[in-house]
Amino acid sequence: MKLSHFNFELPKDLLAEYPTENRDESKLMVIHRDSGKIEHKMFKDLIDYFDEGDVMVLNNTKVFPARLYGNKEKTGARIEVFLLRELNEEQRLWDVLVDPARKIRIGNKLYFGDDESLVAEVIDNTTSRGRTLRFLYDGAYIDFRRKLRELGETPLPKYIKRGVEPEDEERYQTIYAKHEGAVAAPTAGLHFSKHLLKRLEIKGVNFAELTLHVGLGTFNPVEVEDLSKHKMDSEELIIDEKATEVVNRAKEKRKKVCAVGTTAMRGLESAVSSEQTLNTFDGWTNKFIFPPYDFSIANCMITNFHLPKSTLLMMVSAFIGHDLMKRAYKEAILEGYRFYSYGDAMLII
Repeated sequence: MKLSHFNFELPKDLLAEYPTENRDESKLMVIHRDSGKIEHKMFKDLIDYFDEGDVMVLNNTKVFPARLYGNKEKTGARIEVFLLRELNEEQRLWDVLVDPARKIRIGNKLYFGDDESLVAEVIDNTTSRGRTLRFLYDGAYIDFRRKLRELGETPLPKYIKRGVEPEDEERYQTIYAKHEGAVAAPTAGLHFSKHLLKRLEIKGVNFAELTLHVGLGTFNPVEVEDLSKHKMDSEELIIDEKATEVVNRAKEKRKKVCAVGTTAMRGLESAVSSEQTLNTFDGWTNKFIFPPYDFSIANCMITNFHLPKSTLLMMVSAFIGHDLMKRAYKEAILEGYRFYSYGDAMLII
């Protein structure tokens, strides 16, 4: 399959600027892979599609406030710094993106906060917009991390044109987020409310958690027509024994194993054993799933509606079949479904 197969016209007004008032009251499109049937529901109705012993796999990564604004020494130019990952705790080295990049060279210093209590020095170029920064902060590591959180803001995707608002801190985070390290939310999970999780639990649905720290690589545009030439950035993935036991037991009993989001699906598919069961994992994955692809673990998936030409759309196509994906997206546009991070959801069974 080629990149051009994943292009479509998306009306600008369908890009969600805000989440729905209640997490579990976004719209839900239900797609039946076998029959091709499409239903229109609300997210909280998804409980009707799961039974006792089924499993939902959640990505419990937690978004940290990764976007900082600093000023360049001497000129005072305002520079956006987007924290990608910590390279060295002791030396306070970070991989970042800077904007505007043309103004930032090795040796430059950036000052953050009204009191300029946090300073960073540019020590390397990594990509056209990428830099390695060494933070200079007079204090213990725990205080340094607190300072980053204090100065940083919720890293809403760039397509959201409004400024960050106080409620974004809570709403751009799943209610089961535990381990800080993501620079973008695993957005399929944003639809779950405490009430819905409780109802699923009472019904006998089990939960398995993995941690995949979402990086910006997930959202990097694909720029090659031949998809096999696209390289995903690596992201940190942890799957413990408890999760493997829950998933493998459900597989054995032929129950539903539902990946909540493309990140959970990528995590599962990165840790498949030779017997097609789930292995524990602690490392990095750059798994890129596009059609044709045989899935080994999950037989069900919850996901949002994705942008044209995105790697996320390619995974959905691989999971439900390209023609059915195109039909579903055409219907989503006609029915006014809201797209992307704060948008509506799709259940594929």
